[in-house]
Amino acid sequence: MCGIVAILDHHRTPEEARSAVLDASRVQRHRGPDWSGVFVDARVALAHERLAIVDPTSGAQPLMSPDGRYVLAANGEIYDHQQLRAKSPDYAFATGSDCEAILARFAAVGEACLTELRGMFGFVLVDTHTGDWLIARDPYGIIPLYTGVDDSGALWVASELKALEGRCTSVRAFPPGHVWARDDEAPRPWHTREWGDFDAVDVVPADATALREALSDSVRSHLMSDVPYGVLLSGGLDSSVIAALAAHFAASRVESGGVEPAWYPRLHAFSIGLEGSPDVAAAAEVARSLGLVHHPLVYTVQQGIDALSDVIWHLETFDVTTIRSATPMWLMARRIRAMGIKMVLSGEGSDELFGGYLYFHKAPSD
Repeated sequence: MCGIVAILDHHRTPEEARSAVLDASRVQRHRGPDWSGVFVDARVALAHERLAIVDPTSGAQPLMSPDGRYVLAANGEIYDHQQLRAKSPDYAFATGSDCEAILARFAAVGEACLTELRGMFGFVLVDTHTGDWLIARDPYGIIPLYTGVDDSGALWVASELKALEGRCTSVRAFPPGHVWARDDEAPRPWHTREWGDFDAVDVVPADATALREALSDSVRSHLMSDVPYGVLLSGGLDSSVIAALAAHFAASRVESGGVEPAWYPRLHAFSIGLEGSPDVAAAAEVARSLGLVHHPLVYTVQQGIDALSDVIWHLETFDVTTIRSATPMWLMARRIRAMGIKMVLSGEGSDELFGGYLYFHKAPSD
């Protein structure tokens, strides 16, 4: 989780643009407490707040291509960046950052690079020679992204709504799986899949083996972190499966060309609940069976109520269900950060994919 802000086609002096983009970026600095970077020229301004996960020492952004033509501010993780680097042998990489692979592949194939990216992302890429720009968001909207227009007609892009508040006359969410180039009137889809149409999957049999292999490969790819990582564990099926796979792959990280011992020797699991929570008890049992270091956190109702204003400020929503589930998560995240853990895996999203919620079963039709 990093934070980006961009002002595109601005009508400011470079000094004014730098001040404006830094002011906006400062509002979302909680997304990237490790470093701040900025790029400004006569047409665009980019700011980046970094949470260093891959290549903490040299991967600061905005990133620039070797010839200085392309500049990138990205929030996300590109899990196949090593493979993409191998596809660009003539590109002079300056860092070990996974996001630098976006620059390399854009320089090689242009916008088509989006179909090569495996991961979650929201980014702005600028051609400093022509003033052209490209905004893109991952297929499923894992990474948040918003756009807005100010009084002068400049286009703003930010990771959070609050960075655009008071600066733009109109703001909207950038749609998942879309791209917006400077010559486009509006964002357009770049990611379409056959299974997006119900008729294409209505009678297709489930393949449990393929599912297991795909999930295992996904968890393995997510453990490319260069900083301590952990897992969120409720004791339920979804988080327990993820924890089991992570524990398996944490024993040895598969890198390009071979297997190296995990630098982080024990996998840590985190749980939260009220006093006597059955979830925490179940999580403790799973953690014992998997050999994980378990960190249960007990909170009170009052602590949850006290956190509500902070939770809503970070979520940028008043949706009751979202706030209800996010409140203990916010409290747990603070404890995880205090322990020096910067990345966690979780089982979230599986209920949406596999119909785990009661309303799926109560739906009137398929």
